[in-house]
Amino acid sequence: MCGITGFVDFNCASSENILENMAGVLSHRGPDGVGYQTFQKNNFQVGLGHRRLSIIDLTAGGKQPMQFKHLWIAFNGEIYNYQEIKTELISLNHNFISKSDTEVILQAYSQWGISCVDKFIGMFSLVIYDTLKEELICIRDRAGVKPFFYYWKEGLFLFASELKSFHQHPHFKKSLNHNALAEFMQMGNVPGNHCIFNHCNKLLPAHYLKFDLKSVEFSLTKYWDVNTSYNTPKLNLSFEEAKEKTEQLLSSAAEYRMISDVPVGIFLSGGFDSTCLTALLQKNRDKKLNTFTIGVKDKQLDESKYARIISSHLGTDHHEYFCTDKEALEVIPQLPFFYDEPFGDHSAIPTMLISKAAKHEVSVALSADGGDELFAGYARYDYIMKHGHALNKVPAFLRKTTYNTLRHFSSNNSSSRYKKIIELIKDSSPSNMTWLLSREYFDNEIERLFIQKVKATPPLFLDHSLKEEHATPLSFIMSLDYKTYLPDDILQKVDRASMSVGLEAREPFIDHRLIEWCAQLPDSFKYNKGIKKHILKEIVYRYVPQKLMDRPKMGFAIPLTDWLYGNLQGLVLFHLSKEKIQNQGLFNPVFIEKITTEFYSGKKEHAQKIWYLLMFQLWHEKWMK
Repeated sequence: MCGITGFVDFNCASSENILENMAGVLSHRGPDGVGYQTFQKNNFQVGLGHRRLSIIDLTAGGKQPMQFKHLWIAFNGEIYNYQEIKTELISLNHNFISKSDTEVILQAYSQWGISCVDKFIGMFSLVIYDTLKEELICIRDRAGVKPFFYYWKEGLFLFASELKSFHQHPHFKKSLNHNALAEFMQMGNVPGNHCIFNHCNKLLPAHYLKFDLKSVEFSLTKYWDVNTSYNTPKLNLSFEEAKEKTEQLLSSAAEYRMISDVPVGIFLSGGFDSTCLTALLQKNRDKKLNTFTIGVKDKQLDESKYARIISSHLGTDHHEYFCTDKEALEVIPQLPFFYDEPFGDHSAIPTMLISKAAKHEVSVALSADGGDELFAGYARYDYIMKHGHALNKVPAFLRKTTYNTLRHFSSNNSSSRYKKIIELIKDSSPSNMTWLLSREYFDNEIERLFIQKVKATPPLFLDHSLKEEHATPLSFIMSLDYKTYLPDDILQKVDRASMSVGLEAREPFIDHRLIEWCAQLPDSFKYNKGIKKHILKEIVYRYVPQKLMDRPKMGFAIPLTDWLYGNLQGLVLFHLSKEKIQNQGLFNPVFIEKITTEFYSGKKEHAQKIWYLLMFQLWHEKWMK
């Protein structure tokens, strides 16, 4: 895993020194090496920059940018099945001079073109420059594990693993995208291919960008879609058959991600996902696996004791790291640098801390993210499966009457929960339920929050590529989460946190073979009579007694409300002060004063709103001054 960056400059105003600066600011992603390559053409310049984190082929053979004939590459990620692809290429008379997966990508592209991506099992964002065709190809992995930003304005095309790289180019013009900011206030992240800056985008997962440098035109193409599998008829097989095949795929995905030339560990929370991953990997090994967990003093949030029990049962070499409030709070000022687009998931803090702790022992850590999207693990799935089904049974005329009555009295009850109930009565479709359960500010609150008119509707919520005959409420929300919440929040959180200390995080549950399989399983195999992750739990019970596993889902959380009332109150009141908000010219100071006063008067439901505002203000202080 590494950091990549570069440019195509039709103004010919860039230089290798600029490229060095663009790569230099990504040094945390690749502390083991650096490489640059520039190309001067008649009417444009191309620059490829790379920061290396050495995981596979620790020799100079893995140095990037790398060349094969007329092709050059800058690559971030891992192709786990590169040895099989390499064997196939050797049978086609290819020769290799290194042991790296990067060279395999180059020669695979030389052999099969863009269709080579169909062979890759892994996580990747990469750029290939074809000096013969004068063409740039940018590719991002299917789920969006690895980030890829690009900028295009006035003849300057920039790309990078993180936005901070763009700030190092003197001709990058940063201007705030107010609609993207409104979406951040709703979701806690900037969703989809939007970006906090105008003229910037994220390359969407499972897409590639082809830039013809001769015609100065680029196109975007989707090469894979999770809904292709959701649109396939459900498999006709027994639960036991499904369980066997699911375990085989899980084991394969996990074993692939153990391939490394440096030490590997596992983040173990003691929940079903991380326990399953650890159990499947430890069962056939004599050597103890390294497992890591983080503990906090708040007993309601502390999972360390459960991880310790599971580790003892499975026989791993377990490492516990207990963090104090002081240590956690000290992370907050670092967030705007590493999360250089506004980011509101506060579990980024413990994720950064456990990454730092694990880095002392290993250079690669396996994470169990993605299990909820595969096996229906989120609490909101309960709401949709239970309450959505019940609401849809109510006749439309009765829902309309109830909605109008409750809305009339809503002015006397301004709680978010009450408002959401009213909206659910009006429209209990899976898409509306998902949107209501995901967003923090209501539309009328967004209107009052901003001075100028903004629009905050994430476009992927309007995705209708799931065919009606296959669009059960559960399949709809799970496919939507896979396309939105997973890449925009979960994977972004883990990438930036692990990369902040030069640790490679790998997610076996994100293996595309798993989602293609699970999408075709009957809903009842995943969500069975109120039991979430049904098939995964049955696999875990083969290795860990049920009595050790059955406990409420906790998640990776911090005592946010307590912090906002306590040690962070001064920071909040400073950054959300009337004077600061007025000088900034983005938000309505009267509305912010209202929700701040209400929060510190006891309305705790505003905690997330306050946190999102604080995170943006810290980001703005760092990057817009």
